[in-house]
Amino acid sequence: RLKDDDSGDHDQNEENNTQKDSEKEKNDREKPQSTTKRKAVVPGPAEHPLQYNYTFWYSRRTPGRPTSSQSYEQNIKQIGTFASVEQFWRFYSHMVRPGDLTGHSDFHLFKEGIKPMWEDDANKNGGKWIIRLRKGLASRCWENLILAMLGEQFMVGEEICGAVVSVRFQEDIISIWNKTASDQATTARIRDTLRRVLNLPPNTIMEYKTHTDSIK
Repeated sequence: RLKDDDSGDHDQNEENNTQKDSEKEKNDREKPQSTTKRKAVVPGPAEHPLQYNYTFWYSRRTPGRPTSSQSYEQNIKQIGTFASVEQFWRFYSHMVRPGDLTGHSDFHLFKEGIKPMWEDDANKNGGKWIIRLRKGLASRCWENLILAMLGEQFMVGEEICGAVVSVRFQEDIISIWNKTASDQATTARIRDTLRRVLNLPPNTIMEYKTHTDSIK
C-alpha cells in the first residue's frame, strides 16, 4: 500500500532536493573528516519517517559453548539501519522469519547507536521483559512486537532500547529492553503494552530481568 503513496511527488521535490544536496555537499566539506566517513541514514523523499533510526542485527552461536562478551560481540552481525517505514519494509521483506530460523539464532532490532549488549551505555542500567513462547508463535509475535516498537505504541519516551527474538530448540523467546530497570512505573507500562500488542493469554508468564543480573 505504501509503495503507491509516493506517486507524483518527485517533480516538485526534485528542485528542492538539488538545492538541499548542494547545501549538504557544502556542509559535508566543512565537517571534520571523521564525521563524514559514514553516511547518515535519512528518510527518502515522500517516505514516512520514524521517530528514531533503528538497526537490525543477527547472531548465531554454537550451543554449549560459553560466550564471553568479546566473542559475543564478534558473533553479532549488523544487517542494516533504516529511518523510515518504507526502508524498514525493504529490509524486513527479505529477512527469514524467526519461525524458519534454525539452531541458536537471534534477531535484534535496536535504536541506531545502541549495541544489543548488556554492557552498552544505553543498556547497562536497564533490563528486559522476557516472554517464552511455544514453537510456532515466534514469527507473529516478533512482527507485532517490532511494529509496536517502531510505531511508538509503548508511550514511555526514550526508555525503549530495542527488542530481541531468540530461536532455541525447545522454545523461542522474545524480549524488549529498556534503559532504566529501577523505574517501576515504566516497566509496568511496557509489560501492559506487551500483553496488549501481542494479544497474550492472561496466564502468560512474563519475567523482568535486569541486565546486572544477566551479567552475574
